[in-house]
Amino acid sequence: MPSFADSFWSADYASGLRVLFTKLEQGTAENRQILTIARMRAEAEELYSAKLGDIAVTAEKINGGFSSDDGATMRKAYEGVRNNMEDGARTHKRMAQSIRDLVVVPFSRWCDAHDSRVRECQDELQGRVKAHDAQVETVKKLRSNYFNKCRLVEDLEEENKLAFQDPETSPKTQIPEIKVIENKEIKEAVEEAVYEIGDDVYHTEQLRKILSHALTHLKLGETKVPILGTYPNTTCGSDIVEYMHTHMNTTSVSQAERIGQDLVSNGILRLVGNVGNTFANSSKLFYQWRSKAFEIAGVPEKKLPFIRAFSLPTSGSDDGNSSPVVGAVSEYLSGWNVLNNAHPGETPGDKMRREARESDEKYKAGVRRLDELRCDLEEAIMAYLKFLERCELDRLKALKTVLLDLSGAMGNVIPALQSTIDNMMLFQETIQPSNDLRYLLENYRTGSFIPRVVVYENYYNKVGDQIFGIDLEARARADKKRVPLIITTILTYLDLHYPDLEGDEARRGVWLADVPLVNTHKLRNKLNNEGKGISPEVFADYDIPTVASLLRLYLLELPDSLISSHVYEIIRTVYNTPTAEGTEIARIPVLQQTLSQLRLTNIATLDACMNHFTRLIDLTSADETYIAALAASLAPCILRPRVETSLTMEERHSYRLVRDLFAYKDAIFSELKRMATQNNSASSASALRPRAISTNESNRKALVEERNRLLMEKASGSRSRATSPAPGPRGSHRRDRSVGGPETRFPIASPTASNERHRSSLGSLTAKRQSLEVPVAGSPTQKQQSAVAAGATSLSGKDTTSSSTATTSSVASPPGSAGSVSASTVGSNAGSEYGAPQPQRHAELMESPLQKRNSLGRSSAARFSSSSVAGAPRRLTLTSQGGGVAAAIAAFKDKEMAASGSVPSTPVEATTRAARGVTLEDKPMEM
Repeated sequence: MPSFADSFWSADYASGLRVLFTKLEQGTAENRQILTIARMRAEAEELYSAKLGDIAVTAEKINGGFSSDDGATMRKAYEGVRNNMEDGARTHKRMAQSIRDLVVVPFSRWCDAHDSRVRECQDELQGRVKAHDAQVETVKKLRSNYFNKCRLVEDLEEENKLAFQDPETSPKTQIPEIKVIENKEIKEAVEEAVYEIGDDVYHTEQLRKILSHALTHLKLGETKVPILGTYPNTTCGSDIVEYMHTHMNTTSVSQAERIGQDLVSNGILRLVGNVGNTFANSSKLFYQWRSKAFEIAGVPEKKLPFIRAFSLPTSGSDDGNSSPVVGAVSEYLSGWNVLNNAHPGETPGDKMRREARESDEKYKAGVRRLDELRCDLEEAIMAYLKFLERCELDRLKALKTVLLDLSGAMGNVIPALQSTIDNMMLFQETIQPSNDLRYLLENYRTGSFIPRVVVYENYYNKVGDQIFGIDLEARARADKKRVPLIITTILTYLDLHYPDLEGDEARRGVWLADVPLVNTHKLRNKLNNEGKGISPEVFADYDIPTVASLLRLYLLELPDSLISSHVYEIIRTVYNTPTAEGTEIARIPVLQQTLSQLRLTNIATLDACMNHFTRLIDLTSADETYIAALAASLAPCILRPRVETSLTMEERHSYRLVRDLFAYKDAIFSELKRMATQNNSASSASALRPRAISTNESNRKALVEERNRLLMEKASGSRSRATSPAPGPRGSHRRDRSVGGPETRFPIASPTASNERHRSSLGSLTAKRQSLEVPVAGSPTQKQQSAVAAGATSLSGKDTTSSSTATTSSVASPPGSAGSVSASTVGSNAGSEYGAPQPQRHAELMESPLQKRNSLGRSSAARFSSSSVAGAPRRLTLTSQGGGVAAAIAAFKDKEMAASGSVPSTPVEATTRAARGVTLEDKPMEM
């Protein structure tokens, strides 16, 4: 039975809790209703007692009655009736008091305490959810700010690259030479100087025209600076920028500021009244035109007649160096930060990069804080859900006890109401608290515990040290492994520590133990946030069930389930399709084809996990009860729908899939490994020969839907087998293999030939190891899985010595018999690793008509195997036969008809099942 802790979860946490607390508030209303009934019954009994007591008093007030006849027999009867009324009054009063003492008073106190507990839990969880939602919004803002800062930095870098590139027509930069120039040649050297201002290079004559025009059109004023005095020939920065826009055709403020900065750097301008030499577009910053500007422009410099203040000397002035007053003032003002800037002298580019780094750190800190709040919220929700489940169960038990006490109080006092009491007892016996709790869960649950992790999204798409919540393939690629390192480490650690446990019962209980979520989160935090790394030493401080629960939490926090939710509908259709009794094995090929659509990382991880669990089941001799419990525990980790609804919560397709993976692991994964090996072989061959011309796939969607429909018919056995004819040549080329990837293809029709054949033209595969299994020392290797038929017959295979050439054998049978089988030696091994070279194995098929199919290979009529000697033709005699699940089901039907003495339903059936000989001439592959 599901529990509160696994039933009231939702993506925003608040929706599921809202449904739960709505039902809990309904429960408090039910408590008040029961309490009202008990209280009013006590009041009614007390009022009834008072009325019964008034009967005798009222009768005694009548004069001249039975009181005047002391010896009459009627008086005895009267007194008996009167005493009966008084006894009845006392009895009903005692009943009222019993109801108050046993029901009203204690149950009212319990109801108040229950209401208080529910309100406190609701207030606590609502506060945590609000804090989590607020942090989510904060993280969104920090993420937006971080991305904006990164974009600004990129824009600035691109602008700098374009701004500081030398024009194609600009002269080559001349290497400066130190020459001793005579005094008479100084003026000529100044005239030949080159100035780089903005994006252009100016000679002295060009700069003279620009400065002469600027000095005559700009407003030159005087600027008074406290302590330092008055500076002549000054212009504010905004006027200079406006002049550049008007007369120098600058397009932006940043370009004008770069030109002004170059004028400052070349000694033409200098900043007055502030420390530094930065040019800015400001009306509050003034710049003095130096003497060099007037000399180049040929304009007379305006000087103050007499300055009674000290000014800072220029860099080339010798008078300032000998002035002690100017030196003292310069030393005093060297540390003066007028703008109170924390980073003085910082360029705009450095400022943007610093702000980007700061926003990145804030975003990381915000994500870490959000992760902490989420973990704390989930821990609190888990704890409160368990507590509220106990409270609700106690409430239902309390209601049952109240009704029992109420009926007992009434039954002990008034035997005359026994029939009513019996009815009340019957009513209370019908109350089943566990069934009521199950009804609440089945009708109002909102979702299972599936954590939604908010991961740190690096701007440059780096996974980094994050482990939980990251896509499985991205994590494996970061670990440079086929299976993520955390999974292999946990499974290896468990294999090494199973012997430390006492008995098989303790080993089996590792995966079914109820581990507190707070312990799992502590271990998760060590691996994910504290940078401890993935090593077995991290697990030493925790017990083995906690390490096992960490693997379940990792699989639950994946963005998608281990078996992708994209194939959930196919799995649902497979298990919803009815099959004949004893033919459940017919859906195994369908599962193989479905799982082959997954990524290799998912298949490898699933294979590693199933190896671990099946080995645990075999070594501990687990019974059916344990296997069912283990499958139910792992089902949400292996396969879950993309969106959980009230319908999917009641479905058990994931559970049935896990049971099939346990039961038919070798058969399923040996075929998946074979397909992966053929994919690898086809990929190697595609690099040696040109690809076939792609055909028109405009109607691809309709073909895929038709393939899915045929697959479902094949699984249910509703379609009789038929031999597919070999495709003929298409134009000037033939299509040897599908152009689609394995994740999009869903092959239906079996090849005409009964066995797969290796193409020697693909070349020898490399010996590179691409194992996807958990590297556990001493773990048993997988044997070649014998093929199974729909009629429950087994295929026996035996190992033979590999030869350098492929040997093809043919076993003929009479026409129409279902046992006609042809077998050939192929270079595949069902127990070898994905994508790795495999030794040749020879399988002799005994009685079963079921044939393994090569979904990635070519059709039999269009395939040729090259001989060991170039150009030497070779003849292959093949027995054509229906393949795949449809052939197996048809063979099974033939056996049933043979047992009953019936004949095939149609002549076409018998004709289709007849063996047909096909002769092919083996030629070398054209490269």
